[in-house]
Amino acid sequence: MLLPIADTAEVRRTALRLMRSHRFDLVVVIGLHTLAALAGLVGPVLIGGLIDGVSRGTATEATIAQAALLLLGSVLVQTVVTRYAQLRSMVLGETVFATLREELLAAVGRLPLTTVERAGTGDLLSRATNDVESIAQTVRFGVPRVLVALVTAVLTVVAALLTNALVALAMFLGVPLLVAGTRWYLRRASVGYQRQLASFAILSGTVTETVDAARTVEALGLAPVRRLEVDAAIRERRDSELSTLGLRTVFFPITDLGFLLPVVAVVAWGVYLLSLGSATVGEVTSVALLATQLVRPIDELITWLDEIQVGTTALSRIIGVSQVPPDRHPTGETPADEQVEANAVRYSYRSEIEVLHGIDLNLEVGERLAIVGPTGSGKSTLARLLTGIDAPTSGSVTVGGVRLVDLPVEELRRHVALVTQEHHVFVGTVAENLRLARPSATDDDLVETLRVVDAWGWVRGLPSGLHEVVGSGGMPLTPSQSQQLALARLLLLDPSMLVLDEATSLIDPGSARDLERTMSAVLRGRTVVAIAHRLHTSRDADRVAVMQRGRLVEIGSHDELMTLNGEYAELWRTWNSE
Repeated sequence: MLLPIADTAEVRRTALRLMRSHRFDLVVVIGLHTLAALAGLVGPVLIGGLIDGVSRGTATEATIAQAALLLLGSVLVQTVVTRYAQLRSMVLGETVFATLREELLAAVGRLPLTTVERAGTGDLLSRATNDVESIAQTVRFGVPRVLVALVTAVLTVVAALLTNALVALAMFLGVPLLVAGTRWYLRRASVGYQRQLASFAILSGTVTETVDAARTVEALGLAPVRRLEVDAAIRERRDSELSTLGLRTVFFPITDLGFLLPVVAVVAWGVYLLSLGSATVGEVTSVALLATQLVRPIDELITWLDEIQVGTTALSRIIGVSQVPPDRHPTGETPADEQVEANAVRYSYRSEIEVLHGIDLNLEVGERLAIVGPTGSGKSTLARLLTGIDAPTSGSVTVGGVRLVDLPVEELRRHVALVTQEHHVFVGTVAENLRLARPSATDDDLVETLRVVDAWGWVRGLPSGLHEVVGSGGMPLTPSQSQQLALARLLLLDPSMLVLDEATSLIDPGSARDLERTMSAVLRGRTVVAIAHRLHTSRDADRVAVMQRGRLVEIGSHDELMTLNGEYAELWRTWNSE
């Protein structure tokens, strides 16, 4: 399931909104480029006037010298104004691009986790990297250059019409060809570039997932299967590139012909009008020079049209991220207490494939529950439901009588939070990584929390301690150190109920045991649900819930379940015999 793509109308509305929000800068940029274009039109008009003056015998050395000075002055003015116009254009482009990036990051931050997981890593990664880079090229350079080209083209045509409207008519000979070619291209380009960018997302996701799971692929002998999938993604990438290339090989020659025809037509038509006395040599020369001068802005418009198609397609994909509907609609209800209950919970990742079957579970406030069971029994899925990440397909999971999915995310995380075996270190200092959970935390708070998770020793040993930069480009951390930071963030978040899904799996068993004992003292009074593969965790719990094939088959204390001599007792004996 790929993320949505915004339609043309939404892209247009977004572009207009951005233009309105930066309208002052846009007016300044257009004004400067208009002045530069006007200065550039002085040359052809002066040259035409001089030719007519020489033909009539009215031109003198003084008028020629004056015209030369005016021509030099116009070139200097055009150079200076163009320099500042381009500078303001670049500033405008960077400002708009910064706005788009901020909006994308805000949209990504609001994405429901279930949507991100179902879409896969490739699509979102492609939109946040390749698509952003594509639109950066368009916004930074394309939009300013198109503005320049449009203003220059319009003023050039107006100047030609004012010089001699009859001669200038020939300049429009290439318009039908350019319009027909552009319409043909635009009807096909949008679909082609959407396919091209989507193929990049598929290829990126396929390669990334294969590399990340290299050991699993090798262990299960899946290399031939993954190779076929990568080859298919590469073929689709190649075919999509060839498709858009084919469009360009037709479109560009048509536009080149559309540029040449007006110049030739102006000269031929002008000679004919000269014979009729409807134009002068100077007027024909001026219009011919203007027609030649018109080639550059029109060529630039056509050239950037292709880049803008890529940028527009990228923008539609970026906007599409913000169109993902929220997975929860807060009702405004307030939990009466911290009692968490799961009633007749069923869950399906796909239709007709149910992974949880009628789970009933009541958690006493302050109790420690361990959930055990073989791999694939539904432990992690139940953990996601107990923390409100997913909503049950049927049944309900509530806190204080309110469904978890009916609470705003900010309030939900004050009640329940999840730490998994997956972890992430954000680019920044150790302190900044921790303050993501509680921005108001003092350095003393951070040190105390790090002591609890047995991380203060190695953090204190870093060159800059709490202020050492970690993550990409900074001090590399081991998996166990990263997991300790994740646990420290959880403690700073201070929710009423914690769900630990193998949260100490990357720490060696001896250290994990010590850490769990230390955390137990800190977490006393909070409800703790521990998804455990190391069964010593279950022995310390108040109750143990045993999962088998998506069902809750046993629940009770360690001693009660051992006396029952059922599934849990078998798991315990098997684990202790290893």
